[in-house]
Amino acid sequence: MPPTPRLTLRAKSLEATHAIAAALAALCRSGDMILLAGEMGAGKTAFAQGFGRALGVTEPITSPTFTLVHSYPLSRRLTLHHADIYRLERTSDIDDLALPELAAFNGIVLVEWGDVAESTFGDHLVVLLETVDGDTDARIIELTPVGRAWSWRWNAVQTAVADWLKE
Repeated sequence: MPPTPRLTLRAKSLEATHAIAAALAALCRSGDMILLAGEMGAGKTAFAQGFGRALGVTEPITSPTFTLVHSYPLSRRLTLHHADIYRLERTSDIDDLALPELAAFNGIVLVEWGDVAESTFGDHLVVLLETVDGDTDARIIELTPVGRAWSWRWNAVQTAVADWLKE
């Protein structure tokens, strides 16, 4: 089996994080799941903000830490669901949110802290965010596709984020 492909990117500013998120949003389609990973304050919500804006969300995008899922209708046929599973204690709690079902029913789902329950999700893209030397705006962003849905688009992903490849 070939090794899992990965891309490591450098975002030097909040605007660059938003631009990377927008580049990935342009490649998304109904049914997509994106798992956002990283320590507290790494930029998961900032990424979600850039992603949502690129898809046409005009209302403020905030972390759904206490409400668990915010849904943003994009059109009659597509909804962006932004979830945060940080406070959930059991896999069954995550199952109750039915995130894969939200994606399957004309949705795109971003899951903050999704890596803690990665095995409960089918095909997805993992976006790992890390701050750089205490700089609150600069980030290293690692992209990893899991499953066919993202693997078949990998060349398009590489092209879309080429400007931010870490040297």
